[in-house]
Amino acid sequence: MILKASKQTSECILLRPPLHPEASAMKTILAAYSGVLKGKTLCGWRTLIQATESRHTILGGTETHRMSKGTGSSILSALQDLSVAFLPCRSKMEKHLQVISVLQWVLSFLALGAACTLLLIYMFCTDCWLIAALYTAWLIVDWNTPKQGGRRSSWVRNWTVWTYFRDYFPIRLIKTHNLLPSRNYIFGYHPHGIFCFGAFCNFGTEATGFSKKFPGIKPSLATLAGNFRMPVLRDYLMSGGICPVNKNSIDYLLSRNGTGNAVVIVVGGAAESLQCAPGINSVTLKNRKGFVRLALQKGSDLVPVYSFGENDVYKQVIFEEGTCWRYLQRKLQKILGFAPCVFHGCGLFFGDSWGMVPYGKPISTIVGEPITVPKIEDPTDEMVDLYHTMYIKSLQCLFDKYKTRFGLKESDVLYIQ
Repeated sequence: MILKASKQTSECILLRPPLHPEASAMKTILAAYSGVLKGKTLCGWRTLIQATESRHTILGGTETHRMSKGTGSSILSALQDLSVAFLPCRSKMEKHLQVISVLQWVLSFLALGAACTLLLIYMFCTDCWLIAALYTAWLIVDWNTPKQGGRRSSWVRNWTVWTYFRDYFPIRLIKTHNLLPSRNYIFGYHPHGIFCFGAFCNFGTEATGFSKKFPGIKPSLATLAGNFRMPVLRDYLMSGGICPVNKNSIDYLLSRNGTGNAVVIVVGGAAESLQCAPGINSVTLKNRKGFVRLALQKGSDLVPVYSFGENDVYKQVIFEEGTCWRYLQRKLQKILGFAPCVFHGCGLFFGDSWGMVPYGKPISTIVGEPITVPKIEDPTDEMVDLYHTMYIKSLQCLFDKYKTRFGLKESDVLYIQ
């Protein structure tokens, strides 16, 4: 430290001597190493390597230079080897997290409701019966909440697990037109696929940035009403903004919940899921007119949505019409409300084996141009047919415009069944 007197005042100014170049270089190395320890792995290693090279350049002309040259080169070589060794491990860990995030959703959708129902019944037979009784009482009081807009949680919709879910396939959401917050919308989602991965990721979470791409619009993905009779599963679904696909629920969202609402309906439903397989571009839409009538009654604009790759994530055994297996599937579909598909993906540990994990195929969801719909409380069949035809043409144009960008041929067509 140097003490210097000012001529104009009687104050003393403490001046800090400039750092030696080597000290400055060492300070940079320590800062970079601190970054590595804090988890900034890639940037930390790069900065550390650059700082070591800088220190090697500063020193020169003496024995210290010769020692530093050997030491610096050894450190640089070691750090490069470490960075190469750590990066594949991190990439492998991220892949494992992606698989786990997808598998937890598949298992939750298939088994969480049934497992929690059995657990609740079992708890009534144990010393924990009071907890089960309190939850059952609350369930009865809360029974109509799914029909009244649900219980959306922005915290759940922004969970980090959904980014791993998105990156596994990966899933993309592509905007083609702006949507006005002063209007309500009905999104027609196609195709169904096996589990509607694209619909859930894009509209049930914020992993693809729906709220940023469509500010002022609140999506509500509609699914089977039976899922909301299952304990715990109902709350899990509602937290993502998912609602029952019935008239009461959709009516509430489109007429008693203000504007800026977008109800996402997978129009093909269970019947369409029986036809999905890799390479098949067909949708069940020809006789599905209920969503068009509903849009006219509520004055909500229709928006066609198509997901390229939705049918590619699972392989399914498709039975021919007229066979006993197809007959059994149709019967169970009417009883259960969903189609019991015979499908498989890849194994959890070996990619070439069969299992419940979907194949990592890209899913690109295109949100098309909205079709302005007038409000008619009692639309005629002719009016419904008119807007249904407009919707089909708009969906086909959307498919034709983007099909070559996502791996399809110019000759591929969308079949309407």
